Amino acid sequence: MLVSRRITDLEPKTRALCEAFLLACKAHNIEILVTCTLRDNEAQAELYAQGRTKPGKIVTHVQPGNSAHNHGRAFDIVPLRQGKAVWGTTGEDAVLWERIGALGEAQGLTWGGRWHMADFVHFQYDAPKTKLEDIDMLKEQAL
Repeated sequence: MLVSRRITDLEPKTRALCEAFLLACKAHNIEILVTCTLRDNEAQAELYAQGRTKPGKIVTHVQPGNSAHNHGRAFDIVPLRQGKAVWGTTGEDAVLWERIGALGEAQGLTWGGRWHMADFVHFQYDAPKTKLEDIDMLKEQAL
């Protein structure tokens, strides 16, 4: 089972965005700890089972193979305040998470804190979708 915290395990574009995000946080005096980058399908299956077939509360709605973590396109973080992890999401903690989310979005990342089922710790790179007409044009050029 693979669960990595190494930024070097991210795919190149996501790694560059993550590094830019971390620099932006540092420039705003926000200390960040990366808690997860790449996760294999076995690790994703364990998380998905939690709250379903295993004890605990549900922590993900994404099945193995469908998580951006499985493809090196996502990372999870936690801010540190005086060396301690900030897991709260209300009051001054909420203000901190909003600042962090905005810094990530400014780098071109999608922040899970904006989702219907908010995932404050999660950032991912959503590669631009290729339009069908672009694919057709590329096919023609290849002929």
